[in-house]
Amino acid sequence: MRDYASSPMPLDQAHGLRRLFARQRATCVPVVSNPNMAFGGMMLERLCAAFGEHGLHTLVVDASERAQPASERALVDLADAVETLSPQVSYLAARGLAIRYVDATGSTAPFLQALADAVPRAEVVLVHAPAAELCRLFARGAELARAGGDDTAAPRPLLLADDRPASVTHAYASLKLLTQRAGLVVHELLLGAAPNSPRAERIAMQLATCADDFLGAVLRDWVQIDPAVHATEPPCDGLRRLVRERLGARAGALQTPCYVDRPPLAPTRHAAMN
Repeated sequence: MRDYASSPMPLDQAHGLRRLFARQRATCVPVVSNPNMAFGGMMLERLCAAFGEHGLHTLVVDASERAQPASERALVDLADAVETLSPQVSYLAARGLAIRYVDATGSTAPFLQALADAVPRAEVVLVHAPAAELCRLFARGAELARAGGDDTAAPRPLLLADDRPASVTHAYASLKLLTQRAGLVVHELLLGAAPNSPRAERIAMQLATCADDFLGAVLRDWVQIDPAVHATEPPCDGLRRLVRERLGARAGALQTPCYVDRPPLAPTRHAAMN
């Protein structure tokens, strides 16, 4: 068991979150889960591959509707519950875990600092969870960004959807909740659709228009992902662009992307993110 007494206590309720976002080597990405799409795990895998091209280690925190409940080990020692899926990807089954870190204001932001402490090697943290849970986790980050006058530091949710109506409706409902409850107004979209899908671009444009017209929100970018792509194939150009923009100024200081085949996750590990 880890010695928690040796860990410095936060100076105030927001101190841990400030430390997390101030760390030069940590990029935190809220990924909005969508139970109405069939390829959420593949989307996470594609994201991991794109960050991995920059030599970054990614921690996937899966608190989605389909994730396994957090193990009892996670309640005792968070680091002990983290699985290694590949040399560049770690995974934590975290459904129901964040609420264990809720503070007196209703925020679960302390969970983010606990993750940073438990997996210090993680340079990217993908938090895959329903919109309501992401509101509790990241609303304070949006408040801190606005208070500091740095809107670019605000968390930017990444929506997931495919080209079926139920999936798109859920993505829009999630965008609305994140905008109105957490003040997270800038979003991006990964859209799972075949390359020849006649609906993909229209879906993205409709989401962007509805976000702007009815919510005052922005769909900043979107990327179409082929759900039939093999795990060993390199990320598409659009996903590479999205990841570079997520990394911002850090991208130039990181390892030059190496576009080579990487060992795929073992089948049992691949299934963990589905």
